[in-house]
Amino acid sequence: MIGIRIIPLLVSAGHEVAAMTRSPDKAKPLQALGAKPVICNVYDANALVEEVRGFGAQAVMHQLTDLPDDASRIPEFGPANSRIRREGTRNLIAAAQATGATRFLAQSLAWSIAGDGGAAVDDLERAVLAIDGVVLRYGQFYGPGTYFEDSKPPPPRVQIDEAAQRTAVALLDGSAGVVMITE
Repeated sequence: MIGIRIIPLLVSAGHEVAAMTRSPDKAKPLQALGAKPVICNVYDANALVEEVRGFGAQAVMHQLTDLPDDASRIPEFGPANSRIRREGTRNLIAAAQATGATRFLAQSLAWSIAGDGGAAVDDLERAVLAIDGVVLRYGQFYGPGTYFEDSKPPPPRVQIDEAAQRTAVALLDGSAGVVMITE
C-alpha cells in the first residue's frame, strides 16, 4: 500500500529501486513505477540474501505486511502478519547485513495493539533498533487505496501520500531511531 507510493518518489529523486513481491502478478506494476521487480519470498532466507546481494542494495526498507484487502478480515490475518514482523524482519536484516547495506528502515505502528500482534511489533522494533536501524511508526493510513478511503480513522493517523513523502525523507536524510509518521 505505501510501498507503491514511495517507489516513484525515490525514482524521481534519481535512486535505483528494487521492489520485492512474492507475487509474479505484481512485477509489471512495480516495473511501471520505475522499480526493478524482485520476486522473492521473505521466508526464503537464502534466496533473499542472493536477491539483495545481486541488487547491491545500500539501503533496505521493510514495508512488508500480510494483511487482507478487507479490514474486517484483519483478525484472521494476525498470525501471518506477526510472522512477517518477526521472521520476515530477521531475514531482511540478515540479508541487509550480508550484503553490506548501510541503512535499514522498517514499518511499525504508532499505536499499541494487544496480544501476540503487539508482541510481534515489539520484536520487530527491538531487532531494528539493535542494528541502529530506523523504526517508522506510522499512524493509521487514510486516503485512496487504504482501509479509510472516504473518512479519517481516529488518531494516530496519517494521509497515505503524506506518509510516503515523509518516509522518503527519512530514508534520505539520515534519520535514526524511531521516527513518528503521524498528523
